[in-house]
Amino acid sequence: MRRSGRTTRQRELPALSTSPVLPALPAPTAAPALPAHPGLPALAVRGRSAARARLALTASAVAVLLAVTACGDDADDGQGAATGAAATGAASTADALGPAAPARGEPVRIGLVTGRGASGDLNIEKDVAEATVKYLNEHRSGIAGRPVELVLCETLADPGKGADCGNRMVEENVAAVVVGSTPVLESVWQPINQAGLPAVFFGASGNRILGDTKATFALTDPTFPVSGVPIALAKEHKTTKVTAVVIDVPSSRASYQAAVAVYKAAGIDLTIVPVPLGTADMTPQMRKLAGDDPGVVHIHGNDSFCISALNGLRAVGYDGPISMIGQCVTDATRKAVPASYLEGVSVAANSPIGTDNPSTRLYQAVVTTYGKDIDPSKPSGVNIFTTLAGFQASLANLTGDVTPTSVITAMKAMPATELPGGGGLKIRCNGHAVAGSPAVCGRGGLLTTLDDAGEPTEYKLVGATPIED
Repeated sequence: MRRSGRTTRQRELPALSTSPVLPALPAPTAAPALPAHPGLPALAVRGRSAARARLALTASAVAVLLAVTACGDDADDGQGAATGAAATGAASTADALGPAAPARGEPVRIGLVTGRGASGDLNIEKDVAEATVKYLNEHRSGIAGRPVELVLCETLADPGKGADCGNRMVEENVAAVVVGSTPVLESVWQPINQAGLPAVFFGASGNRILGDTKATFALTDPTFPVSGVPIALAKEHKTTKVTAVVIDVPSSRASYQAAVAVYKAAGIDLTIVPVPLGTADMTPQMRKLAGDDPGVVHIHGNDSFCISALNGLRAVGYDGPISMIGQCVTDATRKAVPASYLEGVSVAANSPIGTDNPSTRLYQAVVTTYGKDIDPSKPSGVNIFTTLAGFQASLANLTGDVTPTSVITAMKAMPATELPGGGGLKIRCNGHAVAGSPAVCGRGGLLTTLDDAGEPTEYKLVGATPIED
């Protein structure tokens, strides 16, 4: 059985806790036990040879030689062509950013909690957040016409420091808190929620967080990567088993444990294989997994974790269907895992990284114009951009004072709005996106299959039906 085909000010605040520092990592989107999407389509079954034939045909169809005739004398030395290319690039960037619409007045203070720590450094979140805020302040009129000022705090993946960050946001009197990738979500969230501050996540997990009706907003659908895609792939391959290789942090473990009932309702047995962060060689775990008839193998972690899992599966000769979350796929993955093994892997994502489309062009323009040396292939960077820009977009109708109360009211009353960087996904924070999880604002996700270079093929919107009143 083979896989399918297959003007910005910033104040940085250190956390005060003296708790021992734990390693940090990007926290993958996770979920409680929620219904799987009935709208998930069957995943096309394509063998390696078929995939290669398809790619060869595609390549031959698009391999067009563009002849550029340069005008000028011999002394030009191509400078005219270079100047023209630069002008075209600048115009494309300007088009992506849109017209200038500067924010004015007293800054709106927004908290940003990131998971940067001693291991799995998430500096990119801070860098992208700063670039995003500059873009929002210069081209999107900030929030309610006023510039955004970030108040930063880092959890270092330590629950104690996470709680310190939450408390510090309350002390700093911010209007809302955007939470980036951290495995200590609940530690950060609890003091923020108790104080009545709105907390905005790219993706979150846990019944307490996702069940909050007061002031919590998770922009993306947590059920899509945890259960929706693996179940659809299992049904396509006519297997009743899914084995999830999950990074061993509380939020990820809990989301898959809670999803067991969803799998059972779909007639699928879910086996969870938690593997500690930093495990460089997963061959022993993958050998045991492959010998137990795993069905579909679904991988959930950051890129370094997924690299170890994929290479472990390859080492033991596993040739069955594989799916994984979008955080798995980066340039580092393509360098460390042979493209022939990545070919045909199904990827559940929330942004169309690796393809040319309006979402990626906007993100590229933002990090190129306002950032420095930012790797646009890193999902954690795109995620924090999407979270901040999505938060700002949700407040398009907010006028007057920007307070925690006015932010919450505006977000709950927002119409369906396209999620920046989301490849066509929309958000609506009225509590109806996912049954049983009123904090969730999004429904569905993006699905792609990797080609014979380990690159995403076309992304398709899956399960992204309109969110009801």
